[in-house]
Amino acid sequence: MKARVTVMLKTGVLDPQGEAVRHALGSLGFQGVQGVRQGKVIELDLAETDRTRAEADVKAMCDKLLANTVIESYRVELI
Repeated sequence: MKARVTVMLKTGVLDPQGEAVRHALGSLGFQGVQGVRQGKVIELDLAETDRTRAEADVKAMCDKLLANTVIESYRVELI
């Protein structure tokens, strides 16, 4: 089974990388971009075949390593 984890900074947390991308897009002539939030996508190949256990395992991985839950939120998709 595969899992995809999307990690993003929480709303209200300053995103300097996103702001740099927004500024660069403006410099390239893309003036309509009002905001950019940058995150990361992590894809995992899992041996687990039970969807409930797989989702619980991936959430535990996020809480312990993959996301800094103080400033980041995450979304888990089993694919």
